[in-house]
Amino acid sequence: MSLSCVYSGAVHGVDAVAVEVEVNAADSGNIDIKLVGLPDAAVRESVDRVITAVKNSGLRWPNKPITINLAPADLRKEGPSFDLPIAVGMVSLSEEQNGPLKDGALEKCLIVGELALDGRVRPIKGILPLTLEAKKQGKKAILVPKGNAMEASIVEGIYVYGIETLREAYELLAGTGNISPEKLDREAFFQSKQTYPIDFNEVKGQAHAKRSLEVSMAGGHNILMLGSPGTGKSMLAKRLTTVLPTMSEAEAIETTKIHSVAGLVDAKNSFLATRPFRSPHHTISDVGLLGGSSHPTPGEVSLAHNGILFLDELPEFRRSTLEVMRQPLEDGQVTISRAAGKFTFPSRFSLVAAMNPCPCGYLGDPARDCRCSPNQIEKYRQRISGPLLDRIDLHIDVPAVNYKELRAESGGESSAVIRERVEEARNVQLTRFVSHPGVNTNADMGSRLVSKFCVLDKASERTLELAMDSLNFSARAYDRILKVARTLADLEGDMDIREVHVMEAIQYRTLDRNLWA
Repeated sequence: MSLSCVYSGAVHGVDAVAVEVEVNAADSGNIDIKLVGLPDAAVRESVDRVITAVKNSGLRWPNKPITINLAPADLRKEGPSFDLPIAVGMVSLSEEQNGPLKDGALEKCLIVGELALDGRVRPIKGILPLTLEAKKQGKKAILVPKGNAMEASIVEGIYVYGIETLREAYELLAGTGNISPEKLDREAFFQSKQTYPIDFNEVKGQAHAKRSLEVSMAGGHNILMLGSPGTGKSMLAKRLTTVLPTMSEAEAIETTKIHSVAGLVDAKNSFLATRPFRSPHHTISDVGLLGGSSHPTPGEVSLAHNGILFLDELPEFRRSTLEVMRQPLEDGQVTISRAAGKFTFPSRFSLVAAMNPCPCGYLGDPARDCRCSPNQIEKYRQRISGPLLDRIDLHIDVPAVNYKELRAESGGESSAVIRERVEEARNVQLTRFVSHPGVNTNADMGSRLVSKFCVLDKASERTLELAMDSLNFSARAYDRILKVARTLADLEGDMDIREVHVMEAIQYRTLDRNLWA
């Protein structure tokens, strides 16, 4: 045999693309190994790793000029995941020394993995999208590093073999190995991962804040919490994922794909069945938040997909950093264009932000005096990006908890009880918007849908008109109030928005009411 074709794959964004590793041994010419097909530095270096790994594995390759082509040639190949398929392709050209492969063995499987110099196979990033691509290509099996086998076995309908060494991979393809495919009870595994170590009943007091957060999650509304240091804003935010609807298997796989590409999945945390909670520091860069770099990888907005993105100390974030969030908040995805290509990362999340009421943090605090001047408070407030504030439906006060509440035995309702109400409200919205693609929650409604689904009776109209006039609400606040009122009605199981819903929705506009400046 002078030509061998091994099937592999490359990660492109959060998906994978099939790659054919063609290895050809020429009959004449200078003995050399050439690698072509738009490889990056890590892929070019694979030749040296492969040669050493093959020797140390006791295998042989032809003593002839060898050309290795990674097709398609116009797709940039990155990372060390091509080590194993290149090595298998080279070794398969010397069947007389290494032993013959089973007929059709290479055609039936996809192979990925990084090689150590002693022939061991090391884990790689992005194994879940690669496995999904192998299944899409109709492959019967995929050979992956042993450390990635659990993650890959989540995909149903394809045999997953966890490989520890190059020799083990070759013997499996030759039919002389005794490796069994990974077995996983997917349903039991999925259910075992759907647990949270925290619960909403651990938060003492803050009944108003809890109610506001429930409304926020029920309607998919972004929310901003204002309160002095130590009032529990971060504690509340961290527990929001526990009251969101349980992730479906499709959502879990989609979320795990993103974390796999980012290299955040390992043998211990091979699958994300609970909604992600991401809390980047306010010093984060635009690239860190949105994603990018020369070889684009998911940023925090994509890692929070199907979950919560929590921005603590919101005014401390750079204004330019907050501005880049406009696209993901509007479109539910991030598009990044680089020389290496155009990449799209999903980023549909609930934004939860927190801030102090003033620079010193004690404006309105009953126990401590605020040292800030009105001018300082105004400047502090103006640090928040206007376009970002436009996309936040609720802003609420989170006051300090008194001693009696702190000493209470229970913090109130559990996450499971709240989640049940949230899921019921979400189901109502899914039914309502079934004929409106891309609209899943009340927060997604545009002006036309607001006019259609947020009709007010005369009493509600009078209440909202009075609030608009007396509190100087903007047109922006008008739409937000109607959307939140629609969610409140859904939580109560009401078909129509009533005056009580409008009155409660008005209470969730702290910044517009300007009570803290």
